[in-house]
Amino acid sequence: MSEVPLWLERRFKFDFPAELYPNLRVRLRGTPARLEEAVAGLASEVLLWQPAGKWSIQENAGHLLDLESLWWVRVEEFLRGAEKLTAADITNRATHEARHNDRQVAEILRLFRAARLALVESLEDLTAAVFARVALHPRLNLPMRLVDHLFFIAEHDDHHLARIWELRRTHS
Repeated sequence: MSEVPLWLERRFKFDFPAELYPNLRVRLRGTPARLEEAVAGLASEVLLWQPAGKWSIQENAGHLLDLESLWWVRVEEFLRGAEKLTAADITNRATHEARHNDRQVAEILRLFRAARLALVESLEDLTAAVFARVALHPRLNLPMRLVDHLFFIAEHDDHHLARIWELRRTHS
């Protein structure tokens, strides 16, 4: 099985114009539909399969839901002009404790869709100047604009969607 690169090893270069924020809002708005497509029609045994003790498809989906609260906190920090963003829990304790494999995947998808759409809609009336606001990302130790934060979220989404598709492909 090919392996999706580890998220914590990713490095970022935020050198695109802040004016790309509408594109990133659309990309974030589309994640729930792409996630729903990725899990559509899968039997429970496929959704819950944990190869080598790693997260199942359902746990990857649940992790996306778990991080919506962090994304909200960080957006609020940009809005109030914070100098440094809240750090993520890199141990992913919330995902481990959530027991996503004991839930219905439809519930995870419904909650994720609602949370993500609320986040995206909260960004709709912001001005271009707000998307250019800067704060320090604690793990990357890089200055990050709000537009960069949206890119970071989208890349994180895609990381887990790629993992889900890999698990679908390799389940035997």
